[in-house]
Amino acid sequence: MATINAYKMDGLGNDFIIIDRRENSINLAKEKIIELGSRTNIGFDQIIFIEKEKKSSYPITIFNSDGGEISACGNGSRCVAYLLSKILNTNEIKLQTNNRILNAKIIKNFYVELEMGKPLFSYEEIPLSKSINSGNITLDINKKIFTNGFSVNVGNPHIIFFVKDCFEYDLKIIGPKIENHELFPEKINVTFAQVIDKKNIKVNVWERGAGLTKACGTAACATAVAAFKNKLVNNKVDIKFKEGLLNIEIDRSNNIFMSGPVSEIKNIKINI
Repeated sequence: MATINAYKMDGLGNDFIIIDRRENSINLAKEKIIELGSRTNIGFDQIIFIEKEKKSSYPITIFNSDGGEISACGNGSRCVAYLLSKILNTNEIKLQTNNRILNAKIIKNFYVELEMGKPLFSYEEIPLSKSINSGNITLDINKKIFTNGFSVNVGNPHIIFFVKDCFEYDLKIIGPKIENHELFPEKINVTFAQVIDKKNIKVNVWERGAGLTKACGTAACATAVAAFKNKLVNNKVDIKFKEGLLNIEIDRSNNIFMSGPVSEIKNIKINI
């Protein structure tokens, strides 16, 4: 059994293992990722690998705790950017996912802004399994009808339901039902959102492949986009999670900017 160095970080309780493989090839089998991701082991929402630099950007490869690879992780990307900024002694980092370039800026100690790019609204891009209005989705879950769901891709697929009390719904029960609904061929992240006023939204999030989570950066972005499109909030809004908030801004070009805190960097050892 070999031992490798890694890092543990979180953004508002949304936690990650980060493995730097810019110089050394380190591969983990799906079964090992699931084992490490268990809360009885190290535990994490996502594990992220930093790859060799390409054209002044750093590719990242992301896996959920269920071992499935995903395209985006907002809080995780902010944590990776902060880690790389310390290693490389710079306040600007460019990350590359398999479908986007993410520009990160270290605003101050333990606080990172990430440019997420533009949201995608067409059913093919989200994706949905059929051509319907992605801004007005109705689902029948456990014989209960959920209406006015807003689906969008912000690097990964999301659906948002605006409700009076976002914690009234048991996402441990309905979250996986919505995540795995036939309408979503790549599964979906699920958010129940409660608009407080034009500048504040409270959310409860079920993350595909990870389950109930304390925070989710891309869910914050998707919620802000959905609320702004529905004229429920301004283009700058705070998305409130249990352990703090993320500020989301949508500029005139429809680019999404996410700003928020990251944790300290913890060095850990992993047996593989």
